[in-house]
Amino acid sequence: MNNSFYDEFTILENRFMKENSFVSKEPEQTPLPTYEAEREKLPLPVWDGHADALRCYDRAWELAFSNLCQPKPGTGFVSNFIDTAFNGCIFMWDSAFILMFGKYGARSFDFQATLDNFYSHQYRDGYICREIEEETGRDHFTRFDPAATGPDVLSWCEWEYYKNFGDKTRLARAFPCLMAYHEWMRANHTWRDGTYWSSGWGCGMDNLPRMQAGYHFAFSHGHMVWNDACMQELMNCKILTDMAKELGREKDAAGLLEEREALIRVVNDVLWDDKSAFYYDLWKNGQLNYVKHIGAYWALLAEIVPAEKAERFIAHLTDEHEFATPCPVPALSADHPQFQAIGDYWNGGVWAPTNYMVLTGLDRYQQFGLSHRIARKYHDYVVSVFNDTNTVFENYAPLPDETTGKPRKGDPARADFVGWTGLAPITVLFEFVFGIKPDAAKGTIDWHINLTERHGVERYPFGKDATLSLLCAARQSEQDEPQVEITSDFPVTVRLFWDNDTKTKTLSVG
Repeated sequence: MNNSFYDEFTILENRFMKENSFVSKEPEQTPLPTYEAEREKLPLPVWDGHADALRCYDRAWELAFSNLCQPKPGTGFVSNFIDTAFNGCIFMWDSAFILMFGKYGARSFDFQATLDNFYSHQYRDGYICREIEEETGRDHFTRFDPAATGPDVLSWCEWEYYKNFGDKTRLARAFPCLMAYHEWMRANHTWRDGTYWSSGWGCGMDNLPRMQAGYHFAFSHGHMVWNDACMQELMNCKILTDMAKELGREKDAAGLLEEREALIRVVNDVLWDDKSAFYYDLWKNGQLNYVKHIGAYWALLAEIVPAEKAERFIAHLTDEHEFATPCPVPALSADHPQFQAIGDYWNGGVWAPTNYMVLTGLDRYQQFGLSHRIARKYHDYVVSVFNDTNTVFENYAPLPDETTGKPRKGDPARADFVGWTGLAPITVLFEFVFGIKPDAAKGTIDWHINLTERHGVERYPFGKDATLSLLCAARQSEQDEPQVEITSDFPVTVRLFWDNDTKTKTLSVG
């Protein structure tokens, strides 16, 4: 809840906050759905010979529905939401990633409305706390604490929902909130050259060994240029500009492309090391920290890696001494002295949100084959652990158990974490193992077919109202042309890609 003294005397109102309709929204009173009642409405994956993956998928949804909540009186929460499953707070970046699988269950529960509760707590200057208590509605941090907010991924989440549902009304409501938050970040989390900073907790990767000696690893900004924070704001500049075009509000986003172009130059000049072909954080003393961590790969999602650098940068993901561990992709490169085989949280742990970021970023650079291979390896590892535990975990160990050779959860890692780990058995399965990539705003689905087993999805939701069945028959080899059966109750164009993405076929159905 906003502090009235600060609100009255010390906060200058952002120009977009007059349009924030969530602050005055009446709290939702809709009863919560149950998994048992909604199970037959959820998408139904088909994958011959992989019953364990289908059981893991079902279990993820069961856990997700058990974490649905209603706003409590006096909290300022305005919409039903899914709990982060951590400490009784909703988390900004956890929620954004939870919604990335929640979109597939949107006809049973409005997962996207979880973000309404961040917008309803937005301050008049655009600030949003990264963690808000569900029982009280209080911010978990004070506004100028280095750990108070971030990572700034809300716009990406809203944009993905727009691509899945084409809901321009929702986009129009969220846009001013996102613009105000970006402008607050630019005013309060940048250095003189326009680069951005965060903290261990603020960036969400709590204990990465990236800080210069003398600064606290979790709670200090370290006077450092944070490569992931820079890349996220570069991504936001592009997404917010695209949103403005969709909404006919180009003037309101004026200046974002200029900010983006200026920051791209700084990032590629200052944070890039050509010898190792990697982006690093920059310490206060002007030296790169030379810590290869997964945060650098936000550069792919931000689409700022020049063509002449992309191949070498991406190659680190295929090096078994760096990021191509048995369970990919570790948060910290395996050749770092502090890399831990068991994970130790971000000192090597493998996390669903950052994996989803990497996979989506690879697609931006047309690396569909590589994103599939990484996704399959990661998904198989998660399912293997599920077979022994009947659950999914907060993170996973990058290396299997030394004694048994079996895949294992990370240490530490919470069980039943759905939570963002619902991404692995749901969204990673659909979008990268199966290769089904929707864009409802354009009325298209791109289907990158790599599997040879019979597979697909029935009851597949597309846009606001369409429901599809997408099934591919078994093949002898990846080179064989896929034989697909597609039905839809609404017009949609499906483009098929196969044989290392060298062949395509376009089908119009509905």
